[in-house]
Amino acid sequence: MSRQPAAVAPSWRELWRSTEKRIGDPVQTRWLLEEASGANGAALLGGLDDEASPAEAARLESLVQRRLGGEPLQHVLGHWGFRTLEVAVDPRVLIPRPETESVVTLALLELDRHRRPEPGGPALAVDLGTGSGVIALSLVAERAEVRVIATDRSAGALEVATANRSRLSAGARARLQFRRGDWYQALPREAVGQVDLIVANPPYVAEHEWSGLDAVVRNFDPLEALVSGPSGLEAIEAIVSGAPEWLGRPGALVVEIAPGQAGAAVELARGAGFAAAVVEDDDAGRPRVLVARL
Repeated sequence: MSRQPAAVAPSWRELWRSTEKRIGDPVQTRWLLEEASGANGAALLGGLDDEASPAEAARLESLVQRRLGGEPLQHVLGHWGFRTLEVAVDPRVLIPRPETESVVTLALLELDRHRRPEPGGPALAVDLGTGSGVIALSLVAERAEVRVIATDRSAGALEVATANRSRLSAGARARLQFRRGDWYQALPREAVGQVDLIVANPPYVAEHEWSGLDAVVRNFDPLEALVSGPSGLEAIEAIVSGAPEWLGRPGALVVEIAPGQAGAAVELARGAGFAAAVVEDDDAGRPRVLVARL
């Protein structure tokens, strides 16, 4: 009985070509091959003529099948970049988006404006509804003179955020605390009037807008992190109205909103007693971030 010739293992170059043909996107193809091979950048490119092991080829096929099935690339990879960080993401939390990077930029500007002179100690910031933790993580990673209390009512979200905190330096980890609870209810009472900055990326989609969202968002992002209620302003109103009790003087509030909510958000801030309130654009030029100061 004749034996069948052994199958020839594919090279990474061959896998790249076949994957790009199936995925239709060269950038996503590269990310998938990097994840499957464990080789990034130049290491992957320099080894394109190497054979993929059966385990590596099987791993790539699993990733490709998930992506072709509609799963977001960020979930397929299990991690994503945000500013200076690489964070874990999964269906328990929102996928970090570029708009939220603008929130962090403005939050850091407010911290710098209200920086306490020594020996006053580090500034205190609060991140409400932290999700994967990217805002809180970025604050302590990019400013050594701030400590952050981050809250979320979702146990699953806090598990993801805690895992992401472990990726920080020891010094940054020590300045970040997670607490479970709904908005301000999770904060220690001794923080009343002592907070320099409150920042949040709350749910701001109205219930009637849900069906019009991209199918990937509806199928893979957590509903409770997106939809606030009938108007979409419910969470924003709760955060804005509660902020003056917790903020020191001076103090600032930075909140991500939908572009169509700019006027309403400013009115909410003025009604809550903020002396100044504006909505700043994100990097795409859309009104996206409420900045209010006491």
